[in-house]
Amino acid sequence: MLSGIARNPWVRIRDLAAELQLTERTVQALVADLEEAGYLTHTREGRRNKYQIIWGGKFRHPAEAGKDIAPLLHLLAGTPESGGGDGPAGRER
Repeated sequence: MLSGIARNPWVRIRDLAAELQLTERTVQALVADLEEAGYLTHTREGRRNKYQIIWGGKFRHPAEAGKDIAPLLHLLAGTPESGGGDGPAGRER
């Protein structure tokens, strides 16, 4: 889910649900859980939501606890790890 949002911050819940083969309600609940856990935020712009990954997030599972999620998301989403401007690496952590 996070990689889908990383690829397209303007993704609609409907489209994300179709891509993941989940119900819209399930995706809404998962997005809310990810926001509550501090992995992403969203802002309302017009009639759409824009999601922003919090790139400084850490894995919570004991096997990976404390490791950054950013390298895995960059790999899965096909986004560059370095750079500036509006790219993921240029955002505040």
